[in-house]
Amino acid sequence: MRTQQRHGVIVVGAGSSGAALAARIAERGQNVLLLEAGRNFTASELPEEWRSPNPLTAILSTNVADFLWEDHLASRTEAQEPSLYWRGKGVGGSSIINGQIAIRPPVEDFDEWAGAGCTGWSAADVLASFVALESDTEFGDADYHGQSGPIPIYRAPVEAWGAVDRSLREAALASGYAWAPDVNAPGATGVSPYPINSMNHRRISCNDAYLEPLRHSTQLTIRGNSLVDQILFEGARAVGVQLDDGQSFYADRIVLSAGATSSPSILLRSGIGPASELEALDIDVRADLPVGRALQDHPMAVIGVPLTAAASAGPSDRHTNCCVRYTSGLVPGGNDMMMVALNQNALAMASADIRAGAGAVGVFVNRTYSRGSVRLQSSDPARQPLVALNMLSDGRDLDRLITGIRALSEIVDHEAFEQITDDDLWRINGALRDALNGPENGLHQYLRQHVVDTQHASSTCRMGDPNEEDTVVDPECRVLGFEGLHVVDASIFPFVPRANTHLACVMAGEHMAKKLS
Repeated sequence: MRTQQRHGVIVVGAGSSGAALAARIAERGQNVLLLEAGRNFTASELPEEWRSPNPLTAILSTNVADFLWEDHLASRTEAQEPSLYWRGKGVGGSSIINGQIAIRPPVEDFDEWAGAGCTGWSAADVLASFVALESDTEFGDADYHGQSGPIPIYRAPVEAWGAVDRSLREAALASGYAWAPDVNAPGATGVSPYPINSMNHRRISCNDAYLEPLRHSTQLTIRGNSLVDQILFEGARAVGVQLDDGQSFYADRIVLSAGATSSPSILLRSGIGPASELEALDIDVRADLPVGRALQDHPMAVIGVPLTAAASAGPSDRHTNCCVRYTSGLVPGGNDMMMVALNQNALAMASADIRAGAGAVGVFVNRTYSRGSVRLQSSDPARQPLVALNMLSDGRDLDRLITGIRALSEIVDHEAFEQITDDDLWRINGALRDALNGPENGLHQYLRQHVVDTQHASSTCRMGDPNEEDTVVDPECRVLGFEGLHVVDASIFPFVPRANTHLACVMAGEHMAKKLS
């Protein structure tokens, strides 16, 4: 017998999508219970090292386990062993650990979504949601930007950039790439300053932007340390959720916004997913759907830059300000590739060999075709899933990363990089140099062994035409075959957008809040 309060909506996950969705629905008058597996903390309780523009301060802190799921692993390719796959822990989700990059996907992404059956998600359809989420300090008066939304966005002036930022900009411009001051403008391509979701050089998370203003609202209840095990049903209708400790909560509508690895995990534990996988774990099958089957991220190759003392970033300096979007010409559509500056190399930061002078540049495949998977290891909700990104398994991705790393190798040979390096750049990149100078299959092997992700997991509960076999949710984000059950986060994206996923996730929360209110 139910003895607990029944809510209008339960949102599972207080990350970039879930925080925006829960806040906007509550503002429109519905009673919302927001469940977060990590801690529920106020904005003032987030330590300053997690506000910093430099991730090194957080990585080296003693409280990493409070804000990062340290047991969340993933394999990038079959040639690599699983290693840490960054995922935020606590209210704000991955918006408390990401690179604070507020870059939109090109508008063509959304028109491609709509053309693939995602009715209501075209560029024209989602623009208002992008406008609603932001307060752009430079371009807010443009009709495709916002100036009164909860997320502040600014761009650092070139004179405030780091040494690697400035060198990438100079070398790319000299190589013929155009200057695009607003990468979020429709049609923008070339060298751009990153738009940054910070204020006064301090991170603004989705907890800060969306939840903190509603802390005293009677319409929104936030409950931390609430790990959802599975969804509760009455027939084909979702009626509640059960936590790992056995507690149950009930609502008229359940929305999973736990992220591209946790939302599919909850569905799988609830009996919604590939039947053979569920049966192997003795989970009763409610629906045979391709949950977890289409995982994507952006594969990136990196060239290390040994910096002089004068060019090295300090503990309070931003790790990146410059990106270069460009078109390979090898696949349909534009802006399918991206180069990035790293004033401090995040890869070196995460290793035991942390050096102040470890800068880098990277190139990643911005329009990705390879697909991986998220699978349960067991029905235990406390055990992280098996995450296999399967990067470079599609030849289109491998071919473009090869051309990308060759182009980037020419960029770093520009004199702009000579002025900031403290050593022979190619000496510290010897294995890559040998692969570039050797047979093509050697470069293939090198990239499979060294490719990294960009923490842009998506597409594990794909949205699309309900009649297509790879669809998990319809354009209203309803799980096929069920009532009252939705998924709203990066897992619904038909493919990983040609951009960092943070702003697209917030947009999805804003966009669906209008439909679910």
